[in-house]
Amino acid sequence: MTHPTLLNSCARAATAEEARYRIQGPPTDANAVVIALDSGAVPLLREAAAQRRSGTRFVAFTGEAAGSNGSGGASPVVTDLEQQAGPLDQYLAGADVAVLVATSNAAGAAVVGEACRRRSTMTAAIIMGDGRDSDGAVAALRPYARVMIVSKDPGDVGEILSALRA
Repeated sequence: MTHPTLLNSCARAATAEEARYRIQGPPTDANAVVIALDSGAVPLLREAAAQRRSGTRFVAFTGEAAGSNGSGGASPVVTDLEQQAGPLDQYLAGADVAVLVATSNAAGAAVVGEACRRRSTMTAAIIMGDGRDSDGAVAALRPYARVMIVSKDPGDVGEILSALRA
């Protein structure tokens, strides 16, 4: 008689010597920046920011250029939730991941996506809306986002950020 292989069988089969190589501490939070690409995404960011995510910065795309960023291009202008404007490069400095949030319009996708690409910042996208309304945002974000999620539930933004540890 054979027994089924359980999902945790490998963990139980490890010797004490092998177990010493396991990570013992809790996972760390990502240093993330969450960027609203359109006005419809700003309230979603405010709600997610209210859930107190340490190390995560929340900003909204507001314009195309804030002068030279030192690499031959201009940094997009963003505004934080306290309405302080600044260059996106300032927020991307040291970020592990940039999460782009859009509703039916992702007008800043190319500009913000290129800024992330220049800095080699991993990019994920959350698009709120149904498949038909969000087609433009999906097409705009596809070249820049390694991970893309389309959802109808605005509460998913906070849940997805939690899953990303952002």
